[in-house]
Amino acid sequence: MLRILGLLALGYFGILGTLYLLQRSLIYHPNGVRPDPAASGVPEMVPVSLATADGLELLAWWRPPADGTVPVLLFLHGNAGHIGFRGYKLRPYLDRGWGVLLPAWRGYSGNPGRPNEEGLYADGRAALAFLDSQGIATERVVGYGESLGSGVAVQLATERHPGVLVLEAPFTSLADAAAAHYPFFPVRGLLRDRFDSLSKIGHVATPLLVVHGERDRVVPARLGRRLLEAAAEPKQGIFPTGAGHNDLHENGLATAVIDFVTRFQQGRLPGRK
Repeated sequence: MLRILGLLALGYFGILGTLYLLQRSLIYHPNGVRPDPAASGVPEMVPVSLATADGLELLAWWRPPADGTVPVLLFLHGNAGHIGFRGYKLRPYLDRGWGVLLPAWRGYSGNPGRPNEEGLYADGRAALAFLDSQGIATERVVGYGESLGSGVAVQLATERHPGVLVLEAPFTSLADAAAAHYPFFPVRGLLRDRFDSLSKIGHVATPLLVVHGERDRVVPARLGRRLLEAAAEPKQGIFPTGAGHNDLHENGLATAVIDFVTRFQQGRLPGRK
């Protein structure tokens, strides 16, 4: 019996050690292909370069706004694939003449570097600096965080306060999301990248929209609800009962975002009343 218990303990701690050593490869799933905007369904977007504070040059796609009266969407993507996989998500906003900036994280879409929490924050700040260089006022920006990107969007919103903040399938913290997948391991003590949005969301002085599918098996919807509850007003939560993690756009997400932005931002932009 003791031998069996010893073997079980050895196996448990072996798995624990593997999780610790490989944690970033379990969190980040970059596709290194450098995609083409036209092939991704957004031919009007052009590749631009973002310069990070730590010396990286990152690929992003940009389409300027049609005029000074429309919002500019800063789309911060999730943990997998490359930016070309997000083309269909941008289509509704491009069709309305919005400006759109879609940066690719370090290590993704042919970019140099390796992803980690502080690095992604630096990448997001580089995207904001690019918008500054284009003369885009912060109140025109719609900060949009997709899943893992929600952690970056919340951090940036504590620093610059965009006109609107939209979070698609967000978590309270990466540790909480990981614990839902590895309930038998002390992942909260193992994680180096925390993305602790719950501790920050109360400091965000921006209208907030949270959209989270009730059938989400990647990031449980209860985490999105908890984050929403901790946020200040004005805020809105939409939790489609039939949606999971990757099909929110098929369940009306873009319409909800456009309606929310129209209500809370566009009336305050130059040329609007």
